[in-house]
This record gives sequence, C-alpha cells and structure tokens, in this order.
Amino acid sequence: MNGMDLIFDALVSAPVLESHAVSRLYGERIGCRDVSFQLWPGEVLGIVGESGSGKSTLLRCLAGLDAPTSGQVIFQDDGTTVDLHALPEPRRRALMRRALGIVHQNPRDGLRMDVSAGGNVGERLMDRGERHYGRIRDVAADWLRRVEIDPERMDDLPRHFSGGMQQRLQIARVLVSGPRLVFMDEPTGGLDVSVQAKLLDLLRNLVRDLDIAAVIVTHDLAVARLLTDRLMVMKDGQVVEQGLTDQVLDDPQHAYTQLLTSAVLV
Repeated sequence: MNGMDLIFDALVSAPVLESHAVSRLYGERIGCRDVSFQLWPGEVLGIVGESGSGKSTLLRCLAGLDAPTSGQVIFQDDGTTVDLHALPEPRRRALMRRALGIVHQNPRDGLRMDVSAGGNVGERLMDRGERHYGRIRDVAADWLRRVEIDPERMDDLPRHFSGGMQQRLQIARVLVSGPRLVFMDEPTGGLDVSVQAKLLDLLRNLVRDLDIAAVIVTHDLAVARLLTDRLMVMKDGQVVEQGLTDQVLDDPQHAYTQLLTSAVLV
C-alpha cells in the first residue's frame, strides 16, 4: 500500500469532526454544555431546537468562530487531527478558509456586497492559490450555473439580487473551494416558502453530489427531515436526544422532542 492509499484510508475511516464535551458559558448563563459527538465524511448532521436552545452557540464553537469555555473541537485535516481552537490564529484562519465553509442565515454576512457575484466566488479560488484570471472566471461562471444564477449576471453586485439569489450566491462562494465540512445556520430562514423549496432542493443535490459533511442548524423539522442523516435535539444548552433523523422524528423518546414533533407535521 502506497502513501496515498494510507492517506485515503485515514480520511474515510476517521471522523471529519469530533466534539468533546464542548461548553460555552456567558457568565452564569449556559450557551451550550457538554456536547459530544462525531461526524463522519459525507454525513449531514442536523441540530434542532427552539430559539435559545443553544444550537447556534454550539455551531459557532464547532465552526471556529467562538472559543468554547471548555472542551475540544477536533478536525481531521488531510489525514491528521487538529484541535481547532488550540491552533495559532493564522493557521486556524487558513484552515477555515481552505477546508471549512459557513453558510449564514443572512447571506449578507457571508458575501462581500461591494464585490461582483463572480468576484465573490473567485475570491475563494484565489484563497486556494488560483491566479489565472480566465480559469477563475470560467469556474465562477460554472458555479453560478450550478446554483441557478445566470452567468450573464457575473459582474452584477449582490445587492441587486433577491434574497434567494443572494443565498444561492453565498452557497456557490462557500462550495467552490471544495471544503470537507460545511456549517449552515438556518440556511432557508427569512425566505418565502416557494424560494425555500427551491433552495432546499438545490442544497440537497449539492451536498449529496459533492459528498460533503455538513452540520445544519434549523428550527424547521421539515428542513431537517429533507437534508439530514442524523439529528441532535437541544434544549437549554444540552442535547436531550439524538439518533437517525427519521427515527428521532417518527418515534421521539424525550418529552421535549415529542412536544416539538407534535407541534408541526413533518
């Protein structure tokens, strides 16, 4: 077995992300507490719960945006494991640009609004070392097509796009660099129902086609049903139930999960 085979085996046989007793406290207030799990390559994990349950706090810790008060976030980087929050700041930021992606609920938080649509996508390629202008534009045009934006609008600014188009552009910006792991925070929140449906279908196809591991925070159980393989239910900063998505939604064991599922048809 050669070196490349060993690296490949390591990549597919180890979790891409591990959370070890991650807690985030704000004084006496608990953001999240003692959250542990493993996420495997190609797996999509959903985190659900009411507003204030701790799901977005946990996501920010996992994505490297906020440091946990205690615990570890372990990421598999090209066959080696790294403690995300123990890395020197320059290396952590480089890792986040290269191997991680974040899709924000408000696309304006994930786009550069004063840069063209093509420029937003192309910047991520330049972060990975691409310098050939023609190739950057070709790849950007291809990704605009993949997220159902007319490449003729490549030179338009994002502020001239609808909310749904801005979200699709943000998705293209995140995925063009080929991250191994993507975090999504309420990716369909604030959009009209018809726009949500098209975006969900797009996300489902892209995640499966690219075999990306993903963590999706949502309060919408229908979104979780459609996009995720496994589900964690959070209440008051703690995970109260987890398992395969269909099992959790169809046969909830915890009283809080039963309350969530009874409140909506999923």
